[in-house]
Amino acid sequence: MSNTHSPDADNLMAELTAIRQSIDNIDAAVVHMLAERFKFTQQVGRLKAAAGMPPSDPERERVQIGRLRDIAEESRLDPEFAEKFLNFLVAEVIHHHEQIASTGSIEAQG
Repeated sequence: MSNTHSPDADNLMAELTAIRQSIDNIDAAVVHMLAERFKFTQQVGRLKAAAGMPPSDPERERVQIGRLRDIAEESRLDPEFAEKFLNFLVAEVIHHHEQIASTGSIEAQG
């Protein structure tokens, strides 16, 4: 019995590797986009702190959840997942806004 792969197995592995590279590229893009997003939300936090506004804006959050659920449906992504993801982001943003309001900056996380 030979230890060589069949051409079908080689093709499968090549396709799997290519797909995984695409996933890795998307993951990198998502991280870069999140970093950019947080730069802007921190600017919002500084503006809110300077104006004495609360860290949370429940009405804005409600509107954003509805908007992203609609986008998720249009994109064939589970709207429940999109909502959970946004809720996770919003919780982190509020935490940042609270830090900015109390200390003037975001503490580095280890």
